Amino acid sequence: MLNFRMNFTGIIIGIGSFICIGLFHPLVIKAEYHFGVRSWWMFALAGVLGVVGSLLAKDVIVSTLLGVFAFSAFWGIHELFQQRKRVQRGWFPKNPKRLKDYWP
Repeated sequence: MLNFRMNFTGIIIGIGSFICIGLFHPLVIKAEYHFGVRSWWMFALAGVLGVVGSLLAKDVIVSTLLGVFAFSAFWGIHELFQQRKRVQRGWFPKNPKRLKDYWP
């Protein structure tokens, strides 16, 4: 009879990555709506903290998921500025309290 052990590390990292990336999509939209692109520093801070956590974590899964979180946050900075362009094109609603922020 075959004796094998299943390795769930890849599945756990895959699911965690999917959830992390999926959470940043609405987070970027909400951040741009409420705070505008000047909220980029929050994503940068989250990214730096994620990198530091990833470097200090002893568990491979935790380290990997913190790395995915960190670089999702860094990518969120880019998406924040892209979101402003999408709002200017009318694809997403403008925040009526910040109408002057949408015109270059």
